[in-house]
Amino acid sequence: MARVMALVAFVLMAASLSDGKMTTTGSPTEFVRSSCGATRYPDLCFRSLASYAPAVRHSERQLARAALSVSADRARSASAYVAREAAAASSAGRSSREAGAVQDCLDNMADSVDRLRESAEEMGRMGRAGSASLAWHMANVRTWCSAALTDENTCLDSLTEHGSAALRAAVRPKVLEVAQVTSNALALVNRV
Repeated sequence: MARVMALVAFVLMAASLSDGKMTTTGSPTEFVRSSCGATRYPDLCFRSLASYAPAVRHSERQLARAALSVSADRARSASAYVAREAAAASSAGRSSREAGAVQDCLDNMADSVDRLRESAEEMGRMGRAGSASLAWHMANVRTWCSAALTDENTCLDSLTEHGSAALRAAVRPKVLEVAQVTSNALALVNRV
């Protein structure tokens, strides 16, 4: 009985020192594919995260952090594209309403980039599984990631309401992909 208790104590101690939940069945690539199956856009999730499989191995926390980093990078790229559209809108003599929609979208995308970057950094500051600070850090990440998704959707709404068909056709696909990647990141964060 003492051996069983010692084994149980060892397992519990090892679990509390781990880097979040880990699954060890299958290859790291299969772990990413399986984890992405729990997201709203599983194919996009796998395409965007498969290259991280060797680094992530079987850690849900590391996969969520990678997903947040990918989302921040895509948001940064889309934000730069929207900035170019904003500059073109002002020089092309677009209506003030459409120029305002582009500027609103740009402001929301800049906020999204900041929130996703902060979320990825916060994932790196988390304590060990079971620590008191883990729940606080996770709440921050969930809040900021949700806010980033709201920013992206607000950008899309602004373009839909006030942008021309040409502007929507140019910007919407880029921002929509960011929103989908962010949705996937949030789903993976919620698995940690």
